[in-house]
Amino acid sequence: MQDKVKFMIVDDHPIFRRGVIALIESDQRYRVCAEAGSAGEALPLIERERPDMILLDITLREESGLDLLRTISASHPEIKVLIVSIHDEAVYAERALRAKARGYLMKQEASSVLKEAIKTILDGRIFVSETFRDHILESVAGAPKESFRAKASLLSDRELEVLEHVGHGYGASEIAALMGIAVKTVGVYQDHIKKKLALESISELRKYAIRWVQSI
Repeated sequence: MQDKVKFMIVDDHPIFRRGVIALIESDQRYRVCAEAGSAGEALPLIERERPDMILLDITLREESGLDLLRTISASHPEIKVLIVSIHDEAVYAERALRAKARGYLMKQEASSVLKEAIKTILDGRIFVSETFRDHILESVAGAPKESFRAKASLLSDRELEVLEHVGHGYGASEIAALMGIAVKTVGVYQDHIKKKLALESISELRKYAIRWVQSI
């Protein structure tokens, strides 16, 4: 009898993890061997369980899921990682793929799409939406990027996450709660963003962030 494909779920929302586990284990070929809500919880479980595939969120407690992805890719390149996130693929999918993710899926997609993504990756291919494939083709064809959007590539993953939240109208305390960090840390990220994007004030940062989000 062939061994079941082993999955691990890394997401800081227990209810979401429960739903994904039920969906995966509805296929008798698959089983979920571990789940975690943070990078600190995930790393020892990865070492112990050695899953075949990890479903990973970008927003985790204390650390970006993309940072964890890079750690996994460096130490266990054989493990396939599918990013499953609320964050817009237009913002994060390219970064995730560069960090060696095998696919990117937004959480609002139907369960059938998640099953398709898993099958695609297990078959040795990369999964992204048709919309993102079109975006990649346009980039390859030389479609010009708006300069104000291209500047955002200077930001780190966490800075980009802060920029996205600012663009959606969240204040510092709300961003801190969403990201699981201190309000003071949000201020530090905002200062870094202003410096990298040559913005003089929080007001200019908000205007840039709103325009950037609307352009996605």
